[in-house]
Formats: sequence, structure tokens, C-alpha cells
Amino acid sequence: MKDKLSFSSYALIGLMLFALFFGAGNLIFPAQLGQNAGTNLWPAIVGFLITGVGLPLLGILAMSFSKSNNLQELASRIDPVYAVFFTSLLYLTIGPFFAAPRTGTVAYEVGIAPFVSEGFQQGGLFLFTLVFFAITLWFSLNPAKLVDNVGKILAPGIVVLLGILLMMVIIQPMGSIQTPQEAFADGAFVQGFLEGYNTMDALASLVFGIIVIKAIRSFGVTSTSGILAATAKSGAVAITFLGAIYIGIAYLGATSTEEFGIFATGGPVLSSAASYYFGIAGSILLAVVMTLACLTTSIGLTTACAEYFQTLFPKIGYKKFVVFFSTITFVIANFGLTNIISYSVPVLMFLYPLAIVLMLLTFLSPLFNHSRIVYVSATVVTFMVSIFDGLKALCDSLGIDYFGWMVPFVSFYKQSLPLYSQGLGWLLPALAVIVITGIIVRVQKLSIAHA
Repeated sequence: MKDKLSFSSYALIGLMLFALFFGAGNLIFPAQLGQNAGTNLWPAIVGFLITGVGLPLLGILAMSFSKSNNLQELASRIDPVYAVFFTSLLYLTIGPFFAAPRTGTVAYEVGIAPFVSEGFQQGGLFLFTLVFFAITLWFSLNPAKLVDNVGKILAPGIVVLLGILLMMVIIQPMGSIQTPQEAFADGAFVQGFLEGYNTMDALASLVFGIIVIKAIRSFGVTSTSGILAATAKSGAVAITFLGAIYIGIAYLGATSTEEFGIFATGGPVLSSAASYYFGIAGSILLAVVMTLACLTTSIGLTTACAEYFQTLFPKIGYKKFVVFFSTITFVIANFGLTNIISYSVPVLMFLYPLAIVLMLLTFLSPLFNHSRIVYVSATVVTFMVSIFDGLKALCDSLGIDYFGWMVPFVSFYKQSLPLYSQGLGWLLPALAVIVITGIIVRVQKLSIAHA
């Protein structure tokens, strides 16, 4: 039994984790953030890094610390029925509802759209995603080492390609950084924090954690402390790469607005920058690498989702789930990247606080003797706030007034909860409930012990 690995082993697992995390959202959202944040880039980036890099590491560590076999088992500490609901919604969010369709639309917007005439964009998206998700379907039905191997080659390839592009941005910026857009004019840090939700990496980390732990065990580390230490070091490698890329792409976005103006999404920012610095050859190379990278992510998300739902409904079978999820993903992808992003926000505003609180509870669990009361109380309080955050975001996405029955709740929260207007109204109540119920549980245990 060994507790330590060599640096090369940590680097290998870290790069594997980086490849798992590195998908479509990791490129477009920092670019969009940079364009919108303008001169308030740095506070916005710090906020973005907390949710885009810090939380994914926390999620990986939480899975390692909990000793749970999967996310559903960890969430069962709250309630078995809630565990199925939470895990299913999380898989659907990082799978066929939002993250998987996004892989196809980002690959199209970055790689293909610049070469398609303005009038045929919708038709181009339909044809591209039809082929893209047909390939996803085929590989997901026939899981092979080929996809893993392509992913391992592509991840370093993208890093090198982006590295060259970002070096050019630093040496020869496209233009000066402009004034921030309205949302980032005040409170750029909080806006960046919430923008980090869009990467969905913190949600994915609760699924990927088990893959990392299995990889560490395969190197011969079996003790709890050894696995936790190896997870932290491997995670640090992954998030260092991710963080550096986020900062670089955000800076690229910030320097691009003078030359290109503000784009609706981050996709065209990258393709325009590649074309600006390297001409048509740069655009084509970016298109090929981005499409292949998004394809490996799409296959990974589809297989993970089908495998999870097969455990819930074994009679339906893996292959039927793959066909079903690939079809839904293709349909949703054709709503376009802007729509996918705007409709994912309500779900993320609801789901992220629940995921963050579960991570915190996992680490604090030994302090309150793993009492279910603490888990349930903190989750209920968070749920009561985040459900309204999600509904508010849904109304904003649809461009409609808040539902009548929501208004008294929203008004009450706005008046009573610190940080509510910033989308973080759940944070202090959740922490307060964890502290209060945790103390009650400790006191009760002490009184029983002395009785």
C-alpha cells in the first residue's frame, strides 16, 4: 500500500481531469465575460474563477472526502428520493438538456458558421448538428478506446493552439479594452461569480470525482488520506490549466470589442480572433480542433447519462437511452446557442446552490456527527430560496412579468436576505442553519453522553 504518487502520476491524472472538464463552455463563457466586463475585467475574472475553477476542485475533493461510490449515494444523506431527483436533474443538465447540445452549437459557431452565408445559418446548423450527433450516437452505442485516445491527443492540442493564439493577444492586442456593459458596470465580481455557473464544471465535478478516485486507486493508493491528498494534487494540476486558459480567453475577449464589437455569445469571438491573427488557415485549424474536441465531450456526456439512467431503469437498457438522449440533444441544439444559454440559466440558478451546499455539508459532516437533520435543514432552506432564483431567471429569459404568486415571496426575500439581489440570497441562511442545527446536534449528543 502506498500513500504517495510520483509527480508524473499526479500530472497524468490532472491532465485526464482537465480533458474531462474542458468542453465547449470553457471557451465561450470567458470570451463573453471579457467582452462584457471591459475595464472591470479583473474583479469579474476573480468571481468567475471561484465558480469556474474553485468549485469544481471542491466538488472533486468532496466526492473523495465523502467515500461515497457515486453522487446519488452522497445525496442520499439528505433523502433517497431527493437523491434520485437531484442526481437525475444534474445528469440531464450536463447531458441532453444543456451541456451536450451546447457542444454541437459551439462547434458550429466557432468552426463552421464563419464559412456559411448569413441567409443559410439555420440550415447550416441543422445539417452540421445532424452529422455531429449521428457520430455521437454511433460512438456512444459502440464505446471504444478510440474516443478516449482522441480526447487525450486533442486536449494538449487545444492547449497548444490556444497558447499560440493567446501569446499573439498579449504581444499584439486587437484593440484597447472598452467600458463595461451594464451588468458589469457595478458588482463585476458577483456577475463574474454567477457567470461561472455557465461552465457547469462544478456540477460535472460531482460526477467526474469518482473517475479520478478510480484512477488514483489504479496507481495503488488505497488509504483515505492518500486518496484525498492525490485528488487535491491532481485537481490542482487540472484547475491550473483551466484557470490560465480562462484568464487568457477573457483578456482576448476584452481586447476584441474595439475591433469586432460585442457578440451575442462567446463563439464568434474566438473564430474572429483566429481569423484576425492567422487568416483563413487559423480559422480552419480552429474549426477542426474545436469540432473534434466538442465531439469527444458530447460522446462522454451521452454515455455517462445513458449509464446513469440505465441504473434507474434497467429494463429500458443502455442502447435505448443513448438513442433517446442523442435525439433530444440534436433537437435542442437546433434552438441555437443563444437560446440554450438563456434557458440553462434558470436551471443553473436553482441547481448550483443545492450542489454547493451539498459540497459544504460533506466537508463539515464529521463536525455534526453526519446527522441527517443538518443535511435536510440546510438543503430545505437553500431549496426555498434557489427555486425562486430559478423561476425569476426563467421569467427574465421568457421576457415576462413574475408569476403573481411569486411576487410576495420575492419581495420578502429582497427585503430580508443579504445578497439576494446579487443571486446569492441562499448563502447566509444556509450557513446559519448548518451552524445552528450542527450545535444542537452536538449539544444533544453531549447531554446523552452525560446522562
